[in-house]
Amino acid sequence: MSRPGTTIKGWVEGYQTRIAGGELGFVPALIGLVVIWIVCQSLNANFLSARNLSNLGVDIVGTGLIAAGIVFVLLVGEIDLSVGSVSGLGAALFAVLNVQQGVPEWLAFLSAALCGAAIGLVHGFFIAKVGVPAFVVTLAGLLAWNGLMLFVLGRSGTVNIDDEGMVAMLTSTYFEEVAAAYALAAVGTGLYFLGAWLDRRRRVAVGLPLRPLNEVLVRTGLLAAVAFAAAYVLNMFQGLPLALLILVVVLALMDFVVRRTGYGRRVLALGGGIEAARRVGVRVSTVRISVFVVSSTMASLGGLMLASRITSASQTSGSGTLLINAIAAAVIGGTSLYGGHGTPWSALLGMLVIQSVASGMALLGIQGSVQFMVTGGVLLAAVVVDSLSRRSQQVHGRA
Repeated sequence: MSRPGTTIKGWVEGYQTRIAGGELGFVPALIGLVVIWIVCQSLNANFLSARNLSNLGVDIVGTGLIAAGIVFVLLVGEIDLSVGSVSGLGAALFAVLNVQQGVPEWLAFLSAALCGAAIGLVHGFFIAKVGVPAFVVTLAGLLAWNGLMLFVLGRSGTVNIDDEGMVAMLTSTYFEEVAAAYALAAVGTGLYFLGAWLDRRRRVAVGLPLRPLNEVLVRTGLLAAVAFAAAYVLNMFQGLPLALLILVVVLALMDFVVRRTGYGRRVLALGGGIEAARRVGVRVSTVRISVFVVSSTMASLGGLMLASRITSASQTSGSGTLLINAIAAAVIGGTSLYGGHGTPWSALLGMLVIQSVASGMALLGIQGSVQFMVTGGVLLAAVVVDSLSRRSQQVHGRA
């Protein structure tokens, strides 16, 4: 007799059971994205054009990196309200060091990233060791790091970075060779299949339930279809954007850390409950500090990508809706606000939803105020779904 989940029928029944039990994952965001694309394309035929989709792919990178860092904080049931200010500080520090102080780009870039890590260490210390709520610590950080950014920029207020420098090239470089985009699609699909295959072998070795091979092949085929379709569209414009490649690689590495390493398992365990995690040997304080280091480091790197997009750092860097969009992207993409459930890929899916709304409204000439209201509505819907999902899981004894 086959073990549960080893046939396609068993997997479908198991998936239906998980949905009924409230484990929705990325499904609502994916459905929402499809609906948004259909509506926007029906109202403006340029929405799904190669140019617009390529620009959309680059526009999501900076905030997407910030959102990926926030995913780690949300996985342990915490929040980080300082990421917008940290991103602005990272961009300002890089610009001042490189442009005004003559520090080499690579060293200024590294300094900005290390600054972000140090900020996360400070936040984590007060949260994990002193016991101050994360909301208070990071809210104070939002104000303090924004003030430090203004101090670093000085009277100039705006510092333009070199248009032909390393950082500026991050969002302006495209691999125009047709093979580049297709190679990325092939490598990504191949690595996914290899990971799924190795996972099956490990499960067989220890007698655990496993996905049927047919399911693995179907999932791989769907991923290949999406990846090669994206490659085809990108090649119709300017090719594969370097910025999008960076985002995909970073998210893949972060997802590997969450799902395949001991550290990732400790993060998820902590999100499931502090006491339970402590009883199984998780060093709670260390893990809590580490997720804030990840969040602030990614915020600083995201700020550098945003500065690359506009080739400058200014007093408005990290302000506006950046913080809300980054948190919203993680939540809309399927990461739970209650901890324990989510993946770095949530940042990509959530940013696609948010940026698709912004792009569609820009093409339709709708004013920004409406965009804010729509984005707010989407975020509220995601939080409501998350809350109902958690309630359903509690009813079924899964949370």
